[in-house]
Amino acid sequence: MPTERRSLAVIAVLFLCAACGTVRAGGAGQSQSVPQASSSATPAPVAVAAPTVSADATPLTTPAMVGPLSAGSPTMVDAGPFGKLAINGILSGFGVWQNNPTSSDSGGTAAISNGQVFLQKASGVVQFYLQAGAYAFPSLGTPILSTSSTVSDFYDGLPVAYLKLAPKGPFSFQAGKLPTMIGAEDTFSFQNADIERGLLWNQENAVTRAVQVNYTAKKLAASLSWGDGFYSDRWNWLTGLATYTFNAANSLAFAGGGNLGQTGYSTIAAPAVQNNSSIYNVIYTQTAKNWFVQPYFQYTHVPVYYGIGVAHATSSQGEAIIGSYTLPHHMFMAGRFEYISSTGNVDNGSANLLYGPGSNAVSMTVTPTYQNKAFFTRGEVSYVHTGSSTAGDAFGKLGTNTSQVRGMLEAGFLF
Repeated sequence: MPTERRSLAVIAVLFLCAACGTVRAGGAGQSQSVPQASSSATPAPVAVAAPTVSADATPLTTPAMVGPLSAGSPTMVDAGPFGKLAINGILSGFGVWQNNPTSSDSGGTAAISNGQVFLQKASGVVQFYLQAGAYAFPSLGTPILSTSSTVSDFYDGLPVAYLKLAPKGPFSFQAGKLPTMIGAEDTFSFQNADIERGLLWNQENAVTRAVQVNYTAKKLAASLSWGDGFYSDRWNWLTGLATYTFNAANSLAFAGGGNLGQTGYSTIAAPAVQNNSSIYNVIYTQTAKNWFVQPYFQYTHVPVYYGIGVAHATSSQGEAIIGSYTLPHHMFMAGRFEYISSTGNVDNGSANLLYGPGSNAVSMTVTPTYQNKAFFTRGEVSYVHTGSSTAGDAFGKLGTNTSQVRGMLEAGFLF
């Protein structure tokens, strides 16, 4: 076997063992260990020459960034038999002020929003992507967690990590800790038009341990994955995405996923109600020279599951529009509008998907942004108002306030 292929084979086996860990299907107690490579088949260590750094290359598509922020060209490292590796990163922090904080929140705080490095091999048959570091998930209508709590309670210091096989032809394959295919907003703040993720994002998963197959044709791209949904470590979620690109400016995407079994426990990353749901999206994207606009629709359904306290099937329906416009002097104006509602009431055992069973909410967000080369800064003002909320489940120390205003400032460097 050629030296490069032997080296990549070693990386592939070790990476899959580390990223996927133990595969569990269905409910608790049903597990299947990932097969380990035989020690007799392990190739001998290969001597690797010292890496050499080349000039910047064309910006890569991973991690995905909807704008208006844009990543710089990666630093390319010639790693000998491992091929050419691309390195990018981000360092940013934010401050926030808000009224009507909940009992677990405060009126103002500051934190690191991103301190991450992206290392990837984006060419050849065997590719990989590693995203490591610190992060925070500020999102509308929910308490602001510290960066350290976010990292420890969600996806640890390696939130996204996967191996990709891309042979010639329309199909490719991925395995590891993958970004979700659900929703129009991505996980990390720099990927999105606004600093905070929205109300619809709060119903979606973000990172999932999964295996995934991708198909790409001229105008159609489709993916199908089997994984653990909301990072529950129970492999019972099937998710799919299909995107049709009409032309360079217009595309339409359909996404859907759901728990085909039942998961009877809850974590911060995998709330029991959402992790036992099914989610569907229709997302339209239009781009032009100076702007983009992205309206989308979302529907979720939670079936009866007495094990997690859901005695009545519950659903939510949301509509949102996200957009940004390019202004002179490195300035941009971004924003988002959302409305989401849920079914049920407190008397029939419905799930609480928002601010009490049967509640609804509307949000408005405005995010002026400045970016000049690597440096960026952006402010944000957001407003959330709830309707038909349950006392104790809304805003304020007692959970009885029906609205919240936030002001945020984020600044950092994309390199």
